[in-house]
Amino acid sequence: MPTLGLGEGGFRTLVSHRAKLSEIKARLEEGQLARRNSHSGVWAMPVLMKLARILIAEISDQQVIWLKEVEGDRSFPIVIGIYEATSIDQRVKGIKRPRPMTHDLVLNVIHALGGEPQDVIITELRDHTYYAKLRIRHQGELVEVDSRPSDAIAIAVTCQPPLPIYVNEEVLEMALRDQA
Repeated sequence: MPTLGLGEGGFRTLVSHRAKLSEIKARLEEGQLARRNSHSGVWAMPVLMKLARILIAEISDQQVIWLKEVEGDRSFPIVIGIYEATSIDQRVKGIKRPRPMTHDLVLNVIHALGGEPQDVIITELRDHTYYAKLRIRHQGELVEVDSRPSDAIAIAVTCQPPLPIYVNEEVLEMALRDQA
């Protein structure tokens, strides 16, 4: 087999690097590793967050949820609608409805089609609007479904146990800059 002028040692190194790249690619596809920062091109791990607060003001259309870093002190607000805030609040408090609500329906459809919700990741902050993905494991594949963060978080807290919520590092940095 020709080694393209690499020599035997160089060829082994090339094969070794190719194997490592294949492993990294597989782990990336499974959502286990970092994501590339779209602005800097640097790879960064998504940050695990928890729902820290829900602020509901019934006289306003805009409610606020606060996400806080699980292993740190960073936190940021997301403005959401009253319906999503109420749904999240009821799930967190363990209030059960007699019939399925919209977020229950979404989970019922996912399960009926053989999927398993995996986690939520807030992927972007663009023009003061957050974007998220609900990640679902289906037939061994990881499927990312575009979602508003409020709906994805409502689904996350509906699951038992609740789904992990992640935020891309660059989104967290941008959110913190916007707060300052």
